[in-house]
Amino acid sequence: MKKIILMRMAVMVGLIGLSAHALAENVQSLRGAALEENSTDAIVMQYQKDEEPIPRDYLQQPPLIPHQIAGYQVTIKHNKCLSCHSWSNYKAKGATKISQTHFENRDGAVMSNVSARRYFCSQCHVPQVDAEPLVENTFEPVDAMRH
Repeated sequence: MKKIILMRMAVMVGLIGLSAHALAENVQSLRGAALEENSTDAIVMQYQKDEEPIPRDYLQQPPLIPHQIAGYQVTIKHNKCLSCHSWSNYKAKGATKISQTHFENRDGAVMSNVSARRYFCSQCHVPQVDAEPLVENTFEPVDAMRH
């Protein structure tokens, strides 16, 4: 009985692998071009250097980063963003202080250090750039953000 179950599982894994490979061959980018294994590097956008922040479009939107972050290292052991935005450094650097919410765990308990789920800044915050959307959309900012 165990051999039959193992054989069926092996066949299923093989079929899943084949179907995933077939799907991967037809993947399209948001720009419409097919993705290739040997694609070229992404186009580097011209970020606005230390400009006024672009207004937020919805409540609780993470602020955009008003400067370039190319070369910023954020690893488990080092976070370049905190060298300017931490509570101990922000005044001297003239930077925005990170929010108190970054010190709360998922249960709402306040911690003495930045929460692991908020430590990797670029998972929510991105550099601001005046660029056209990749796909058409009908998004409208909430009324409260227009005032």
